[in-house]
Parts: sequence; C-alpha cells; structure tokens
Amino acid sequence: MIDEALLAQAAALLAQCRAAGLRVATAESCTGGLVAAALTAVADSSAVVECGFVTYSIAAKTELLGVPASLIAEQGAVSEAVARAMAEGALMRSRAQLAVAVTGLAGPGGGTGEKPVGLVWIGCARAGMETVAARHVFPGDRAAVRRAAVVEALALLARRA
Repeated sequence: MIDEALLAQAAALLAQCRAAGLRVATAESCTGGLVAAALTAVADSSAVVECGFVTYSIAAKTELLGVPASLIAEQGAVSEAVARAMAEGALMRSRAQLAVAVTGLAGPGGGTGEKPVGLVWIGCARAGMETVAARHVFPGDRAAVRRAAVVEALALLARRA
C-alpha cells in the first residue's frame, strides 16, 4: 500500500513540518492507520510524528478522541462535524500542533444514497487556527478508496503545515 509515490509525498510533508517545528498526530477510521504508516515509513519520522489514533468504532472515537456520542448520533460517524471533532481531539490529546482525521465508507458495503461508498471526510486541526474539513467521494474498490484517502490526508496536512 505504501508505494514510492506515497513515500515521497510523506517525506516531503515531514520535511515541511520539521522546518516549521510542527509535530503531527493522526486520527483514523476507514484508513485504519495507513496515514500514520505512510509517515512512519520515512526514516527519522520520529522527529515529526507524535502519535496515531486508530478509532474504527464509535466507542473509540468517543473514548480516545473525546468526540461527543451525541454528535455521532446526530451527524453520523462519516460527517464533516465528526471529522473536525476527531482532528481536534487528536490535537488536544497529544503534544502535536497539527492533526489530521479520516472517517469514511471504504466499502464494499455500507453506503446509502446520502452517504455512498467512497465518501470520506478528512479533517485537519492546527493549534491556533480554525479546523478545516474536506469532503471527497473516491471511486474504486476498498483499497483504492483507502489509498486515495491517504493521499488527500497527506495533502491536507501539507496545506496546513
């Protein structure tokens, strides 16, 4: 899953964060730790990577990241609000200054008309800045959706670093 292109993207992001003095945390659901894996595949990434939370279940999102259960009940786990809350939770529960969160429906099942398979919300929180989130609907099978989500998560981190 972590090919040369992802490795190069992660290395560039890590260099950017290192130069800015930023430490990074990840909060992942549908990617299951792949963002953190891409970052830590780069040698000396420990100078930048603080930690990663894999919060696949609703209980993990609430217990580990502090996402309110009521927010998940109202908006759904795959939503802008939850992606933002996950990123903010990772920031608050770590020593990082920059955090990314990924929540989505990688498939092959579980999609609806409103929330189709391939729907991924990516949130990014940076200390002292407004939290942002981006909606994506990625084509392809489960592996393609997850890889595309990793690419976009790294890109969003780079834009906020």
